[in-house]
Amino acid sequence: MLAGPDGPWGGADVWATVDALRVWLDDNRAHGGSEDLLLRVLKLSEEVGEVAQAVIGATGQNPRKGADHTWADVQAELCDVVITALVVLRTLTPDAPTVFAGHLARVAHRSLGEPGGRPT
Repeated sequence: MLAGPDGPWGGADVWATVDALRVWLDDNRAHGGSEDLLLRVLKLSEEVGEVAQAVIGATGQNPRKGADHTWADVQAELCDVVITALVVLRTLTPDAPTVFAGHLARVAHRSLGEPGGRPT
């Protein structure tokens, strides 16, 4: 299975993959209902903590461990955050692609303004 942007897990297949991961999690969950949703949201916090740990390791900020991570590790952990967030969003709504696209458009408009224009 290819992992690059041209493989089956990249490009236009992102939301299909996110949905497949959601189904896999649903089929293998230890808890149900709102508890499952809360645990998925908490998983996002865990992944963010792993980004922080990787940054500390990549910069050698822990004198006991030294530089025990690379910036590639940071990239991988950031990808885990994005994947986890998309799966949680898809767990909340079957309309996740539309919700995400709409929110991204609002943030882009607020920050970048109209194409060729200034932020609003």
